[in-house]
Amino acid sequence: MPDKLHKVLESLKKQPYRGNITHWRVLPPQPPQYADFPDWLHPRLVEVVRASGVERLYTHQREAIELVGEGRNVVIQTPTASGKTLCYNLPVLDAVLRDPDTRALYLFPTKALAMDQMIELAKLAEKLDPAITADTYDGDTPADARRRIRRSGNVIVSNPDMLHAGILPHHTKWLSLFEHLRYVVIDELHTYRGVFGSHMANVLRRLRRVARFYGCKPVFILCSATIANPGELAESLLEEEVELVDRSGAPTARKHFILYNPPVVQANTGTRESYVMHARRLAAKFIEAGVQTIVFATSRINTEVLVHYLKDVVEKSPDRRGWIRGYRGGYLPRMRRGIEAGLRDGTVRGVVSTNALELGIDIGKLDCCIISGYPGSVASTWQQAGRAGRRSGDSVAVYLARNLPLDQYIVLHPEFLFEQSPEHARINADNLLILLEHVKCAVFELPFEKGETFGGEDLEEILELLEEGQLVHRAQDKWFWMADSYPAQDVSLRSMTRDNFVIIERSGRPAEGGDLSGEGFDERLDRSGINRPRVIGEIDYSGAFYHIFPKAIYVHDGVQYQVEELDFENRKAYVRRGDFDFYTDAEDKTAVHVLDVFDEAPPAPARAYHGEVHVANKVVGFKKIRYYTQENVGYGDVELPEREMSTTAYWSRLSGSFLAGLPFNKVELVSGLYGVKYVLHNLAAFILMCEIRDLGTAVGAEREGEELKSLFQTGDPLAEAVGEDFEPQIFLYDNYPGGIGFSEKLFLLHRQLWEGARQRVSDCPCRYGCPSCIGPALETRGPQGTVIPVPRRKEAARVILSQSC
Repeated sequence: MPDKLHKVLESLKKQPYRGNITHWRVLPPQPPQYADFPDWLHPRLVEVVRASGVERLYTHQREAIELVGEGRNVVIQTPTASGKTLCYNLPVLDAVLRDPDTRALYLFPTKALAMDQMIELAKLAEKLDPAITADTYDGDTPADARRRIRRSGNVIVSNPDMLHAGILPHHTKWLSLFEHLRYVVIDELHTYRGVFGSHMANVLRRLRRVARFYGCKPVFILCSATIANPGELAESLLEEEVELVDRSGAPTARKHFILYNPPVVQANTGTRESYVMHARRLAAKFIEAGVQTIVFATSRINTEVLVHYLKDVVEKSPDRRGWIRGYRGGYLPRMRRGIEAGLRDGTVRGVVSTNALELGIDIGKLDCCIISGYPGSVASTWQQAGRAGRRSGDSVAVYLARNLPLDQYIVLHPEFLFEQSPEHARINADNLLILLEHVKCAVFELPFEKGETFGGEDLEEILELLEEGQLVHRAQDKWFWMADSYPAQDVSLRSMTRDNFVIIERSGRPAEGGDLSGEGFDERLDRSGINRPRVIGEIDYSGAFYHIFPKAIYVHDGVQYQVEELDFENRKAYVRRGDFDFYTDAEDKTAVHVLDVFDEAPPAPARAYHGEVHVANKVVGFKKIRYYTQENVGYGDVELPEREMSTTAYWSRLSGSFLAGLPFNKVELVSGLYGVKYVLHNLAAFILMCEIRDLGTAVGAEREGEELKSLFQTGDPLAEAVGEDFEPQIFLYDNYPGGIGFSEKLFLLHRQLWEGARQRVSDCPCRYGCPSCIGPALETRGPQGTVIPVPRRKEAARVILSQSC
């Protein structure tokens, strides 16, 4: 064990840390299992690989390469750093050595990962034969390079977005690729789930269709981190048979896996010490001891707050500046590449990241990983933990629990992580909204012929719909694209909109309370001596509503900016640098309206339904949260457009006569209902083994669909009686337009879900409700703004659950 890491681990066995550790498991090292190179591999290729230090293959590498050599599609699921790259590089380079016209397409979910893999492949190709070319093709590729790559590139390294919008629609410019396409490599298969995976399945339908047109049927090689159904997911994406390789022969080193729970500070409410402060304390302890550390946070805000805290405690002297960095979506490519390089060469000692660094981007070999909050799935937890550790030498992963039901369950039931099967990755490639968009893209690329299929829906019916909209034209038995529009440019694979917002730092004076000093400030000056405006980052459409509204504090790698203007139409946010002792947190409201009922359970106090709903979400305000103390030091209003979608939902309607017979007033009932919603939401994610953000929630009145929180702001809620016409509904909906199947499963599991929620609330030792069961108390206000306590809130939730099951 490295001496530095050993000393920190020994200190964790003492107070005050020991009392917070609920489980400490040492995962033993595993020896390697080797196999010889296949006899049919090109001798020159074997020679070069051996010269790089790989004398023999691991058994899973040999198995995968043999299957690819037989022309079979294969998916490889083995741990991080197990050498999956050779599973596809060797057969691809062997084919190119034997036939220089051979082409291969490598697809990675991010440009950063594509660049990483291209560099490694290019080094190997250069040693083999300088004539073999491997190039990235993405939005940053210069125009002159694009022409050369289209004409002569052996291996094209790209991403699904570029394939969708930049390659398939222009396939006539890619004759050499599609006429000789032998292999398609898809890395990080586990990321293709939900909406992104459903889009990807349709892009692959289009890719296979174009390849068939040019007479090619490529072999697909897929690689995945640990999920429960890699073979099923691969076959769902490809709609072809796929062989699974999942017995790893790679060695693993000893890993310490620690479950850590901050202590309770208020027993009645179940309040615990801030997990963010404990993450700061633990990370600083490892970093100060010389152990390079990665901290994973669950959101953009938490990432930047932790960067702020760690910089305060670690970067106390000028020679330590730059030791702590953040990493998340929205940072510009050059900044991300600099952070990655700093991690590899050791100048960055600690990085705080969202799940952006879960993927296999080369960041060197770190020895410590702190997972601050359950990342949403068992698979992601192990993927994050795997970012620390080498094939030899000890490492540590610390899972730090938030005061939330799933987090608390895990620290008290370690078998969930160590014995539970990881989640199933689900897609719905025939989601009509998604399918319709890709049919448009496909007919733009090549006309459809009568009898041709595209997915599981009736293609001719879809084409007739497009014909009515004057987008396609039928001539005899073929449909041709006839509109002037270019359909792929209007389809985002990762969401339902492709509009990102650019964040621009304005020149001139700092924002009120701030200054312009500090690391990272752009030193370029205009003639007046004032810094010019510059783009500092970007943010996706949905994130813009929560992070760059006017007056928001936008934090970027620990540097604070205040949003002065949001140009919504042109997708630009203008910010000015400042120095603030608080950050902002957006608040929203959600209203759900039932459009259609697909199925309903028999009458009951809590009657279950499944159907189609309309969801309207609006960010209405924000809180100012002081650093360290977490005090709420102010509010502000936000005026932004509503976001709307139609999706599928499971909901429970509470009988008015049932509620009228309970011994609670309306405020107590409403507060209890929100508690029921909270525990149902968390438990539903657990039962479905999906990420909690995959499900949206709302509590609404039957007639209007408005949020019942409005009862707290009007009149005297304590005086309101509960009549039989009061029939609220608790909604759990698929948080994706069109739905992806979660709500139907919840409808079928209605009784199990409510019984599990009742058990969870009954078993929680808190008195009034806490984040581990029904969530923190709502802020309830009566006339003249007086605060109304709801001490019977937990009791109301418990009774509703008990008498509804």
